[in-house]
Amino acid sequence: MSDLRELYQEVILDHAKGPRNFRKLDGANRRAVGHNPLCGDKITVFATVDDGAITDISFLGAGCAISTASASVMTEALKGCTLDEAEEVFQGFHALVTGNDPGERDLGKLLVFAGVAEYPMRVKCASLAWHTLHAALEKSDESITTE
Repeated sequence: MSDLRELYQEVILDHAKGPRNFRKLDGANRRAVGHNPLCGDKITVFATVDDGAITDISFLGAGCAISTASASVMTEALKGCTLDEAEEVFQGFHALVTGNDPGERDLGKLLVFAGVAEYPMRVKCASLAWHTLHAALEKSDESITTE
């Protein structure tokens, strides 16, 4: 468990200081905005979906280390996934951070976020980007909030 906590801290710090895919995605055909009013996190997720697959994905925004790292890892994990695969990863990640069993889903690097379940206030930080992406993929025009 100690090794997982250390890895969690390393991944969070690495992705918070140098987020991957942190840019506006020109030509994106999916977009959504999310906000966590409790800690002030704000994010815009951009995705390009072609033939039922996420061919590119990015985000912009400002937030705590956990929300930034989660968005960054999310973009790495989902680039190239089909929409069905992305939904499976979303469901698994959400189960993981809420302290539930993610099942047989292969979450890879996302497993380091398991510790978030121990801090209920941080679940919203970790899941904001995911809920925002979910709305973007569903072509929802509503702003997403964690409230």
